[in-house]
Amino acid sequence: MDRVAVFADVQNIYYTVKQQHNCHFDYGSFLREVTTGRKLVKAIAYAIDKGDRKQIQFQQILTRLGFEVKLTPYIQRADGSTKGDWDV
Repeated sequence: MDRVAVFADVQNIYYTVKQQHNCHFDYGSFLREVTTGRKLVKAIAYAIDKGDRKQIQFQQILTRLGFEVKLTPYIQRADGSTKGDWDV
């Protein structure tokens, strides 16, 4: 059986799907689709940590779907600019 690992950049997926299709990305359907007939070795979702209640709930959903959620801090700089990406 083939093996597969999934690595998801949550912020890029969110903004791309919202801007291009004006909808939300279905991580559950995606994970089922890419793992059909394959053994899932690892699923990691990279996201930012704002401490927002809705964001925490979403991260819990990802965990229940089988993703390991890795967070990077959301930084608000003194000049008003922000940084919240992984630079992967």
